[in-house]
Amino acid sequence: MKNTYKPTSDGGVPADAEQIVDKVRENYGQIAKASPSTGCCGPAQETCCGPEAERVSKRLGYTAQELETVPEGADLGLGCGAPIGHLDLRPGETVLDLGSGAGIDALLAADRVGPDGRVIGVDMTPEMIERARDNAEKAGASQVDFREGRLEALPVADASVDAVTSNCVINLVPDKTRVFREVSRVLRPGGRLVVSDIVLEGELPDALRNDLLAYVGCVAGAMQRDEYFAAVAAAGLSQIDVLSDNDIVATGCEIAPERMRDLAERAGVSVEALRGKIHSITYRAVK
Repeated sequence: MKNTYKPTSDGGVPADAEQIVDKVRENYGQIAKASPSTGCCGPAQETCCGPEAERVSKRLGYTAQELETVPEGADLGLGCGAPIGHLDLRPGETVLDLGSGAGIDALLAADRVGPDGRVIGVDMTPEMIERARDNAEKAGASQVDFREGRLEALPVADASVDAVTSNCVINLVPDKTRVFREVSRVLRPGGRLVVSDIVLEGELPDALRNDLLAYVGCVAGAMQRDEYFAAVAAAGLSQIDVLSDNDIVATGCEIAPERMRDLAERAGVSVEALRGKIHSITYRAVK
């Protein structure tokens, strides 16, 4: 089925951080109300990895068995990795999913921690929260609690979770350093973090860096790799281990080929000019 979602945002990235947040919320609210085949890691004019979200997620690393365990509509194909499989969750643990979307990672985590465990999903988009709660009800996952909130001010108690995950969301937050400080605050000592995200190596063309569609599409808001991991370490998270690292262009734009071509065209450059600059990574860290 061809994606019919058309992003609402266009033009330049607002100078004000709260206006950026509003635009991100607006676009992902539209995605939540659209078909499950919206595209990966943000809106695109057409599907980014094929017409089916399941195909997108399999290419990112989710197994067919994992995708079969979640209700239809929980997988929107919005990630840039498959972090849950690396989190080594155990029965009875408490897990926090940052930017939980329609609930795929939270529900996979619930299956791993079992009925005695607990999963908290935090998302700032009311439409995503509503959709995620419906999916949790369909899955019978009563141990999952979806909360509306910002990643820079998590509605989660201090030192209350064993593990934190996130999939291609932190790059959308204007102040990422606050997110990492919040992660450190809510993790118990010895707790761990596994995140999939987008980082940059080298400067993007100005036209792309200032493009709002490139921001909500997980590119223009990404941090330089060194700055990103410096912020992780400064928050008190250590033993950082990069588990996967893919140059989006060098790997054939496997995450979002159509979207990358569209963004390059908007910036007036070739896709090849972006080679080596935009990476999808999955990494682990420990408090």
